[in-house]
Amino acid sequence: MERQKKIMVVAREGDRLSNLPEPILLYILSMLPNSKQVVQTSVLSSQWRFLWKSVPASLDFDFSDDPKAYREKHILAYVASVNRELHYWRFCEKIKSFRVFIHSYVNIDRDIDFWVYFATNIGKVEEFSLKFYVITYPDLAYKFPEFAYTNTVLRNLALGFCQLRPSGDVKWSNLVSLSIGDVDMTEDVMEKVLLGSPNLECLELDNVVGIRRLEISSVKLRKLILKHDNDECHCLEIHAPYIRHLEIWGLCCKEMHFQLRNVASLVTAVVSLNVYFPKNAEKECKYLQEFLHHVAHVENLELSPWCIECLSILELKGWPIPPSNWKFLKLNAALEKLDYPGICSFLSSSSNLETLIIDWFNRKPRKLLSKCTNEDERMRRLWTCYFNCSLPHLKTIKFINFYGKPRENNVVLPLVKWLQKNATALKGFVISRKNRGK
Repeated sequence: MERQKKIMVVAREGDRLSNLPEPILLYILSMLPNSKQVVQTSVLSSQWRFLWKSVPASLDFDFSDDPKAYREKHILAYVASVNRELHYWRFCEKIKSFRVFIHSYVNIDRDIDFWVYFATNIGKVEEFSLKFYVITYPDLAYKFPEFAYTNTVLRNLALGFCQLRPSGDVKWSNLVSLSIGDVDMTEDVMEKVLLGSPNLECLELDNVVGIRRLEISSVKLRKLILKHDNDECHCLEIHAPYIRHLEIWGLCCKEMHFQLRNVASLVTAVVSLNVYFPKNAEKECKYLQEFLHHVAHVENLELSPWCIECLSILELKGWPIPPSNWKFLKLNAALEKLDYPGICSFLSSSSNLETLIIDWFNRKPRKLLSKCTNEDERMRRLWTCYFNCSLPHLKTIKFINFYGKPRENNVVLPLVKWLQKNATALKGFVISRKNRGK
């Protein structure tokens, strides 16, 4: 009897969850792992039937992990499934993001056009990503439709293997972040994109070729990310007087390299390059020398293992590193014994340094030094030159991802002693080991 009374009370009052205010219910639904689960709540009761439409949705269609994704019949099946989903999602009041990663667009041009139209006109999404994984020739890349060059809602746009060839002006008035990858692009199109995106704050170019001069005059665009990891020769001049954060990643070979011309406002620079000019190590070092000259004024700097190797060569050749402004320095180094001269020489010019992080980078060194000096000279410089200097502001030192025991490493131990000697204001010194299970 007692149980029946409780059931009758609940039936009269309704369940407590449904009696919550709608804003709270929408917040609860927004915490579900994916949008499909949000839609599934519509079967709970008549009150919940249309509640999912008011929850901002994130649509993610990623077919990259399927080993059969490159087969045409599977691509067509994926396309059909996306179209079915979008048929239902067109009723949703707010679609925050829409991401599609697919192998190819061959024979599905109209479907891709519909997805772009859905994102830019029907769903009015704020974040849109459209990337293809394997396109044999850049000329066969998907042509971004003309209607999509005018949009006032998009805030984040990421495109991969998509040709940008607007016939008129670009009008992306609300765009904040833009990523373009794996495509051949002209300077005229790049200029149209930048002029038509007055509120752009972050620009990423990943394996974008065809541009020889990148000129950024917008005061609002503060972050620039450049990536290049293929063998195609390419030289890019960068004129960006107002950017504050610059990242350059990838492989530079033959005559391909980035040239900084005006980055006067730069605060943070990440140089994660691996430059390789066959049989010309001296040219590599001169390239680094020029690059460091243009970033000497930054406050935060990160260098790749290739940079450390070149720094040792430059030190052994007597090249003085000019005084710098950086307060934060991260060195990704292989921590070979011949990295020691380069690291110490570089730190000797960093009198304003406050934080130093050395990330142990497990890679096989190219042994550039062996091409520039003999063994006796290298060993003499390694053990006799301790680079007397002062690091009066250095307060924090971290060695991270270290593998092995510091006392058994013939670089780390002398480097630790050298840092302790010269960092007179040191407050914290941490050495963390790399997890062997990873």
